[in-house]
Amino acid sequence: QVQLVESGGGLVQAGGSLRLSCAASGRTFDHYVMGWFRQGPGKDREFVAAVSESGGRTGYLDSVKGRFTISRDNTKNMVYLQMNSLKPEDTAVYYCAARRLGWSTGSFDYDYWGQGTQVTVSS
Repeated sequence: QVQLVESGGGLVQAGGSLRLSCAASGRTFDHYVMGWFRQGPGKDREFVAAVSESGGRTGYLDSVKGRFTISRDNTKNMVYLQMNSLKPEDTAVYYCAARRLGWSTGSFDYDYWGQGTQVTVSS
């Protein structure tokens, strides 16, 4: 079992930055691929970024490449999403998720989810 708790969301102006954090419980954090997903108003949940168990591989949604950076610290059971140059279309609830069995960017493949944190970008 893994419990995930996100933090760091808020209201920011376009062009600004936020750093989301996700704290994970459990002793086998480094056995999980970690991902960030988001769900905007009236939209389906979509993949944003993922990082492999060791941190050596990352993947991103095309629209956030070059603006967002995912990272993890396995000594602290933490995963982060640094978001720069934010745009109004980035407004969404952001979710942290964990997957036990290897790399995936599909939300249905992830086993554990946090409660989400709201990010609102004003124009």
